[in-house]
Amino acid sequence: MQHVSGALSRSFSTSRVAAATQMTVRDALNSALDEEMEHDENVFLMGEEVAQYDGAYKVSRGLWKKYGDKRVIDTPITESGFAGIAVGAAMGGLRPVCEFMTFNFSMQAIDHVINSASKTFYMSAGLIHVPIVFRGPNGAAAGVGAQHSQCFGAWYSHCPGLKVVSPYSSEDARGLLKAAIRDPDPVVVLENEILYGQPFDISEEALSKDFVLPIGKAKIERSGQHITLVAHSRAVMLALEAANALAGEGVECEVINLRSLRPLDEATIIDSVMKTRNLVTVEQGWPQSGIGSEICARIVESPAFHYLESPVVRVTGVDVPMPYAKSLELACIPQQHDVVKAVKKIRCSRRRWLTATLALWLLTAQTTANVSVVQTYIKLEGVIPQGTVRAAREVCTRELAMERRS
Repeated sequence: MQHVSGALSRSFSTSRVAAATQMTVRDALNSALDEEMEHDENVFLMGEEVAQYDGAYKVSRGLWKKYGDKRVIDTPITESGFAGIAVGAAMGGLRPVCEFMTFNFSMQAIDHVINSASKTFYMSAGLIHVPIVFRGPNGAAAGVGAQHSQCFGAWYSHCPGLKVVSPYSSEDARGLLKAAIRDPDPVVVLENEILYGQPFDISEEALSKDFVLPIGKAKIERSGQHITLVAHSRAVMLALEAANALAGEGVECEVINLRSLRPLDEATIIDSVMKTRNLVTVEQGWPQSGIGSEICARIVESPAFHYLESPVVRVTGVDVPMPYAKSLELACIPQQHDVVKAVKKIRCSRRRWLTATLALWLLTAQTTANVSVVQTYIKLEGVIPQGTVRAAREVCTRELAMERRS
């Protein structure tokens, strides 16, 4: 790397931005931290190796040189200790950003996150805010084994009092982290290690120092009319790749990037499902009690349930501790072909639904001589695969035969 001296070496980042329209997720987080620390002197960063080493993943690169020991603080390997200090500082009016080298280590500090940070505002009758951010890499990385690979999205989003965001792109990372730091209550920011070095196109608006994204609002990354794919973090990339592959087969998927896990943007999901009438959820976490499970429950309890043409399908990580072997690790994490397979499964279910619906229409038409039903069937016969129409006729014939025998 070329040596940069003087004032430039004290800036928040030394990596170049490709064509001035792209930024890596790492640089997006770095710039967001820098701008918020510059904006508010109460903001400070603490965690393992965040200062002189520039962070384990270089997210805090340059911040210690710019802001010094009092605002960028290296800690011992004691998550329970420094998370408790950070929560106490937040209760005292500061705005700490507490970095976990990986969210797997947050289990050492989960009592402070849940019992102290998330519940104090309620238990103090609204008198004490806890404006703290817990951030760091979450979910599967590569070759780090069972104890360093789990997704905490479902864990933390289960708890009232916490807000939980899960950025995918550089725009997400900048806007959500800045919003989290400015929020008066505790926010968990679940990043992804694999995405840190990923460059994304970023708008001039997103590069503004005043840019923030609303917590609790999803983004439609791709519009479509046949099926809804809902994902967060790195799973959004899988959903987009699968959508591009399926578009070549004439299936247009609508891809929703959740951005926020708590609060969940239920309205955007419901509106999309009512339009496409089909839903696949995609996540890298485990299946039981996961984000996809929660979305399924919300759909069942909403008006969108009556619009579904097929059962909701979840694409998740395999329900086992993460293996260390590379081949097994890949088999445990959802891949593009898993999403494509799920969509095709739904398309088959949809054909069965159409078969039953056509059979009902045909039966009604033949038993009541309802002209409008016959006309509807004639219109549908031209756009629905002939195999589906033949199957509907067979169902109709069987039903009529049974009616005559009775």
